[in-house]
Amino acid sequence: MSITLNHTIVPVFDKIESAKFYSRIFDFEYIGEFGHFIVVRVNDTLTLDFSCKEQFDSHHYAFKVTEQEFDRIFHRLENEDIKYGSSPYESENMKINHNYGGRGVYFRDSNGHLLEILTVDYEIS
Repeated sequence: MSITLNHTIVPVFDKIESAKFYSRIFDFEYIGEFGHFIVVRVNDTLTLDFSCKEQFDSHHYAFKVTEQEFDRIFHRLENEDIKYGSSPYESENMKINHNYGGRGVYFRDSNGHLLEILTVDYEIS
């Protein structure tokens, strides 16, 4: 069995609103309360566990998606008037990148976390 990431804790100001946002935008399954967390299922092996904090650093979460998933997520971003951009340093330039022959876009959630969807893995040498 290969090692997989099982869950990660996402610090947020409002855990219910944040979990619902991720479920709505990414079409993740909203699980609900587990202990003091609100949980969404990303896939068969990974959940995001949202936890309320008063202060936290901004994090970056990148999700590899299919071309069809990209289209659906991007459509939801546009429908909700969420600003997006082509790089982490230009996350509101309203452009999509085409790195490595795929598509990618960055946007922020209401907590300041930088989210990314990409269709092709980065080439690391």
